[in-house]
Amino acid sequence: MGENTEVAIVSEKNIHNKIYNIRGQKVMLDFELAEIYGYTTTRFNEQVKNNIEKFDEDFMFELTKEEFENLISKKSTSSWGGRRKLPRAFTEQGIYMLMTVLRGELAIKQSKALVRTFKNMKDYIINNRELIGQREYMQLSMQNAENTRDISKLKSDMGSVEKQMCDIMDKLSDVVKKSDLADVMNNFVNDEDNGWLIYNTKYCTADLAYSEVYAQAKKTIYVVDNYIGLRTLVLLKNAPIGVNITLFSDNIGGKLHSIEYRDFSNEYPSIKMTLKKTGGVYHDRFIVLDYGTEYERIFLCGASSKDAGARVTSIVEDFGIKKYKPLIDSLLKNPNLVLA
Repeated sequence: MGENTEVAIVSEKNIHNKIYNIRGQKVMLDFELAEIYGYTTTRFNEQVKNNIEKFDEDFMFELTKEEFENLISKKSTSSWGGRRKLPRAFTEQGIYMLMTVLRGELAIKQSKALVRTFKNMKDYIINNRELIGQREYMQLSMQNAENTRDISKLKSDMGSVEKQMCDIMDKLSDVVKKSDLADVMNNFVNDEDNGWLIYNTKYCTADLAYSEVYAQAKKTIYVVDNYIGLRTLVLLKNAPIGVNITLFSDNIGGKLHSIEYRDFSNEYPSIKMTLKKTGGVYHDRFIVLDYGTEYERIFLCGASSKDAGARVTSIVEDFGIKKYKPLIDSLLKNPNLVLA
């Protein structure tokens, strides 16, 4: 514990006021995080320095003089002046990593509050997506998917990180306990949380469930879904490089537009995707991996991927893929889908 006696109360409003957009990322600064955790800035940064191997550049970086001066001018405050060192900025991944570094009763309490607050902010973006431009929402969704994937990669640093926040930091019970994260799961049932589903009998974030399914493909991914949208593309973003994707859909309701598809293709040129019609006869949704090979697998999806996590739903694997062969062979003969 540091020398500070004043500890910032973590609330959504309080945190919003301490989040800044720098280098295209949402970040928090070291001296304000120190205040939240009850440390002096010097002591806080000592803890980080002692664990510097955990903080890669996408977790933490030092502001330039110009960046900090620009922030000061926007913040209209003199309380930031007089620093001898430029502050460090922590991305969302970096803030999760701090939970493995900062110890003590207060650190546990504040870490829990930060987890809940960041979750609520993501929910706000999803719940209010109709108020955000399509391109901006696409960028936010892609960044969130990137964060989700990066957080899942913390396994190598932290032991067992099972599924982003459905079993976050399994070996860090002294920082964020599973019982505290049960609040998130209760929200899934009681408050129609927009980020969770059931994947092979386990609660999981929608992003990670789809990413885990797609990551198993070796050659091809077929997605059969008549109700596609921008989120369908975002979820396919993390498909393995070199895997050919075919999206079968009649795009009922016209939720996916050609400009979104074009922007996505330009942003991720390594993703090879073909759009084909389904012919209006499919209601269920399927994901087929490596069809016609020894690795072929099929998953049944309870909801369209454009609504992934928005309602209580599930993704389950069906091990009897042979019965689907006539349907899949028929789909492959269908004409291409042209978006409006």
